[in-house]
Amino acid sequence: MGHMSEYRTRERVARTAWWPKWEQELSEYIKTCQRCQKANRQHGEKYRLLQHIEEPKHPWETINMEWVTGLVQGGKETFNACLIIVNRFSKSMRCLPFHKEDTAMDTALLFWNNILSTCGVPKIIISDRDPKFTSEFWTSLYEMLGTKLVFSTAYHPQTDGLPGRMIHKMEDILRRFCDDGMEYKDQPAVHLTHNTSKHSTSGKTPALVKKVWNPLLPVDHLKKNLPTIHPTAKDFHEMQKRACYTAAKFIAEAKGYDKQRWDKSHMEPDFREGDQVLVLKLNFNNLKWPKKMRDLFLGPFTMIN
Repeated sequence: MGHMSEYRTRERVARTAWWPKWEQELSEYIKTCQRCQKANRQHGEKYRLLQHIEEPKHPWETINMEWVTGLVQGGKETFNACLIIVNRFSKSMRCLPFHKEDTAMDTALLFWNNILSTCGVPKIIISDRDPKFTSEFWTSLYEMLGTKLVFSTAYHPQTDGLPGRMIHKMEDILRRFCDDGMEYKDQPAVHLTHNTSKHSTSGKTPALVKKVWNPLLPVDHLKKNLPTIHPTAKDFHEMQKRACYTAAKFIAEAKGYDKQRWDKSHMEPDFREGDQVLVLKLNFNNLKWPKKMRDLFLGPFTMIN
């Protein structure tokens, strides 16, 4: 489905498997995965400085929302777009399918049924300048809820920081879904993959921060003598407090590291004759898939003198 970066894939494999020199082999396999190289976005090419947004202290206090359109129609309802919502505290993500033609009222109902009804009203919602958000309806709704709406500057994703890259990662996974013939009914697998992958900022999986335990995966049932991982009722509250405290601590420590990593200058690649390269597919037309679902790169091609 998706390697979800070398760090996350290594952590996932380490839970259930081991073989000699497995880390070296896994690293080499991921770096040379042609599907990922052609479908995933390239990060680090922008030189603008990162502008940090104050991090939340509780789950669902601050969220990011973005619409992803231009998807392949799927499911009985023929969805063609997704509303991606990121919980900035736990880094968990929800991907809600909908129709590109939906009105602001339809989107509000989708948000109410899937987020507000279970997670409460967030204090801050960060989003791009989508017409559904800038409409008078949404503005009035936020005022009634007491929620602050923060817009990202157009074409400047560094205003938003890491959640923007998480949204791009979700687009990358959806792109591979379409390429492999999978449908919208399979999207819960995308949620499970993301929410059970350890995040480098908090040092925990989003599920662990949110629920204080990791959901079982199919591979877990293959292990013998599986220990009980669900906390008892007696310890649940204490574990939840400890998980939230640890996540908040790691998030604060990681902010400086994130900014330093983002702001660092990037060296241009030193291509040589015979090197294998991929070409960014910006001006190539491909009628097989909508633009959002196409591979971003063509190749590989061999460099010649």
